[in-house]
Amino acid sequence: MATATSLVLSTFFHCSSSKLSPFPSPSLPNSLHLHKYRPFLPFSPSKLFLLPTSSPNPPTSSSPSCFLKFNLPKPSLPSPFDSLLLLCTSVVLSSSLFLADVDPASAFVVTTPRKLQTDELATVRLFQENTPSVVYITNLAARQDAFTLDVLEVPQGSGSGFVWDNEGHIVTNYHVIRGASDLRVTLADQTTYDAKIVGFDQDKDVAVLRVDAPKDKLRPIPIGISADLLVGQKVYAIGNPFGLDHTLTTGVISGLRREISSAATGRPIQDVIQTDAAINPGNSGGPLLDSSGNLIGINTAIYSPSGASSGVGFSIPVDTVNGIVDQLVKFGKVTRPILGIKFAPDQSVEQLGVSGVLVLDAPANGPAGKAGLQPTKRDAYGRLILGDIITSVNGKKVTNGSDLYRILDQCKVGDKVMVEVLRGDQKEKIPVILEPKPDES
Repeated sequence: MATATSLVLSTFFHCSSSKLSPFPSPSLPNSLHLHKYRPFLPFSPSKLFLLPTSSPNPPTSSSPSCFLKFNLPKPSLPSPFDSLLLLCTSVVLSSSLFLADVDPASAFVVTTPRKLQTDELATVRLFQENTPSVVYITNLAARQDAFTLDVLEVPQGSGSGFVWDNEGHIVTNYHVIRGASDLRVTLADQTTYDAKIVGFDQDKDVAVLRVDAPKDKLRPIPIGISADLLVGQKVYAIGNPFGLDHTLTTGVISGLRREISSAATGRPIQDVIQTDAAINPGNSGGPLLDSSGNLIGINTAIYSPSGASSGVGFSIPVDTVNGIVDQLVKFGKVTRPILGIKFAPDQSVEQLGVSGVLVLDAPANGPAGKAGLQPTKRDAYGRLILGDIITSVNGKKVTNGSDLYRILDQCKVGDKVMVEVLRGDQKEKIPVILEPKPDES
């Protein structure tokens, strides 16, 4: 065994063919040391045990062959110590093969990692980190079978939402849950829970649900700020369009401080975010995120003149949503001030050739009725007598219903506002104390 450590590899190459003459063996070195040729071996052994070739006679030049001949020293009998050392080494190597936790496929197959750009990696990471916060909402309605008269629950719509806190509150759009007799929320791990309505705000199209899910399954979404957004910055929308599983669409902010009307009440929603990220049916109620993964809005509507799913998307800013959700969680409703009037469509007032809001009705128990605003009515002969036309509130000009709503959104319940009206040919100023909006069923 000791002589094997200083093994000398003697090689003799003998090749012949019809085109090449045999190399003369004297031109080759008689011996090649192993340590000089270790880089050419598939492994780097410290000891190499070789057996001499079985054919003592080299082939003749007429046989086109190449062979290696190894001259090995005559092995000596191993000592008992060397045998014991070899046995221990074999046991250790065998044990390591059984104890090593190596995947047999990955141990021999080397896969090249997919090369992604920096922005691609950031997008992938954003989707993976925020997907657990997005939920799927199913709107169920009670329907009576025409033949059996049994009452069944059938899905009448679906949408998206996101986890607001660890208490199980889910935020979505009001139009997603409108008219529902029952609601179900499916989390990212595909577990489904019955949801209860905590409260909703029809004017701003926001609703809050609650599910009794374990806290370890609830992943609240990080809340951002929408006041410092800029046109051109990247945004990401996550939702469940067309009932599909979590889907990511990307785009940029294409406009700020837009105004849309609530689908339920027609009341304007100010400071809406306009984006070119695809918002399809089923995306409603889902989150709109910035490049840091923070919530900046709720995907609400899409404006498409062609009626297709492609168009301009709109999202309610998170600064508006934050205040609404806090009131809904605490009180179950939003205490928004109202004048307590019903007014005519803007087109009707334009036909009269005046600018303002025509009062159609002012209930006596409402703020405007208590202050003395006059509604539109008919006299004893059936002739129409126009009511007061509101031209300004607190010195701010009112040309249509959106202007009136915009001014009231800046006021609080209990504030006294000065309402200027056109009554006949005269202008009058009437103080009105704003009251909260009545409860909605």
